Amino acid sequence: MKILNLMKKNMLAAVIGLVYMLLFLAAPEKALLSLNNSAYYLKEMLVILPVIFLFTAVIEALVPKELILRSFGEHSGIKGNMLALLLGSISAGPIYAAFPIGKMLLQKGASVANVVVILSSWAVIKIPMLANEVKFLGAEFMGVRWVLTVFAIFAMAQITDRLVKKDDLPLESQDPDIQLTIRESYCIGCGLCVRMLPDFYKMDGNRAVVIDRPLDENARVAVRITAEKCPSKAIMLHLKEEKIS
Repeated sequence: MKILNLMKKNMLAAVIGLVYMLLFLAAPEKALLSLNNSAYYLKEMLVILPVIFLFTAVIEALVPKELILRSFGEHSGIKGNMLALLLGSISAGPIYAAFPIGKMLLQKGASVANVVVILSSWAVIKIPMLANEVKFLGAEFMGVRWVLTVFAIFAMAQITDRLVKKDDLPLESQDPDIQLTIRESYCIGCGLCVRMLPDFYKMDGNRAVVIDRPLDENARVAVRITAEKCPSKAIMLHLKEEKIS
């Protein structure tokens, strides 16, 4: 019973283990080759990921949130798209190293669209990759592919931004004692909070939604004002045991 519960909690690992067992029974040589390849990539991840997590922590501590909002936020426009494309293009390392950086940027206010641009350009148009592409396939091939890929990346970023809401992503607040919410049944869609603080609210249809949380005192003061001025008292700011609505 305990084994079954453990397998349910680790379904992916259990399925992979079962596949390896079947492969060893059917084709031991291929199974051994596959196991060696898996061990190689696991070793690579164990070397690279701690460095990436350290790098992410340093950025999170040293780069002001306001800079992330201005550079990659919801209202950064074409400038934010270009900066995201540049950041992804000059990156180094495998694509899985980009995921913790992407999550950190989202937590600090980057838009979903710009994070999609960073991840996609990191995966397919990094400068070291382009240099190798020129070497083997020629500059004309690389140039045409680059242009078409960039168009596809921007289109995919806009589509993802419309389909995926930041509230649906597993982004824990940097301070679990701070929560900013809007009571949907109370909101009348006047847009006052969006006009006052577009970095924290946006309109989704005829209702306002929260796109960020106030993590410093100046932001909390500004959010308090929006909560007080909200005509339907829909905005709720929770600070530890304090509740402002």
